[in-house]
Amino acid sequence: MHTPEPRMPTTAGAGPMSYAIFQLARAHRAYAAAMLREMDLHLGQELLLMQLLDRDGQTQSELLDSVGLDHSTVSKSLRRMQDAGLLLREPAAHDRRVMVVHLTDKGRAMREPLAAMWRALEETSARDLSAQQAESFVRIAYAIADAINSRALPREESE
Repeated sequence: MHTPEPRMPTTAGAGPMSYAIFQLARAHRAYAAAMLREMDLHLGQELLLMQLLDRDGQTQSELLDSVGLDHSTVSKSLRRMQDAGLLLREPAAHDRRVMVVHLTDKGRAMREPLAAMWRALEETSARDLSAQQAESFVRIAYAIADAINSRALPREESE
């Protein structure tokens, strides 16, 4: 059953696309979070696992750079994931202050459940779109992200 679209606040009227992005991001995040809870994961942990599944033995700094989350969030997530038996953190041989993160067998076993979760999330997200619309959406979404990430600083901030 289709739920009615939330009424856009009048103050957001000057930014209908931005408000739609906000609504989309909120809905997508909530659905992904529910799927991850079924796997005993929290949002963001799947990104760390996927990075480690692609290249095990990364430093915490490398993981931090690859997922784009803040240091405290990554540190807290890694601690929870270690407590859950998904990974191990150990000091690097070259520098004991640097922590290297390795998946456990339990962590490596998450590959297929994570892939299945992303497939289901994709199928649900694109259910009412044609293949061409889905491809266009991806291009447009990245173009918007690039525009936001490369925005010029306001004059007072850049001086």
